[in-house]
Amino acid sequence: MKIVLRQDYEQLGKIGDVVNVKPGFARNFLLPRKIAYPAQPNYIKMIEEESRQKQQRMRKERKAAEEVAAKLSSVSLTISVTVGEEDKMFGSVTSQDIATALEAENFTVDKRKIVLEEPIKALGIYQVPIKLFSDVEASIKVWVVKE
Repeated sequence: MKIVLRQDYEQLGKIGDVVNVKPGFARNFLLPRKIAYPAQPNYIKMIEEESRQKQQRMRKERKAAEEVAAKLSSVSLTISVTVGEEDKMFGSVTSQDIATALEAENFTVDKRKIVLEEPIKALGIYQVPIKLFSDVEASIKVWVVKE
C-alpha cells in the first residue's frame, strides 16, 4: 500500500515522501496515529500545504527567538548564595535558579532551555548559554556572589 508521510518517521522517510508499506502496518499503525495519509492526489496537496504552514510558523518562531537572544545577550544576573567557611557554598545554583532570576528581569525562559552541564557550585562569574531555538543561542553572564 502506498502512503505519503505527514511527519518524519525514522524507519520510512521524511515529510512528503511517498513510500510503499504493508497494508496492515498502514491501516493499523500509520493511519490511526496520523503519521501518514493514503497516497492520493488530494492528500499529497494537503501535505504540501501543511509543510508550507509549518515552515512559515518555524520562520516566525526563529525570528522571535533571535529577537529575544539579542535582548538576552546584554543581560547580567547576580545570584546571592549563602556560604560557609572558606567561601564554600551551601547547595548550588541550578537552571531553575537562573530561570527565576531571569523572570525577575522580565524575561520568561523555560528552565529546560538553560544549558548547564552541571549545577554551579562555586562563587564566580559564569557564561551560561540559553538555547532558544534549534540553532539560536544566547549567552548570559551570571555572577554568583555571597550574601
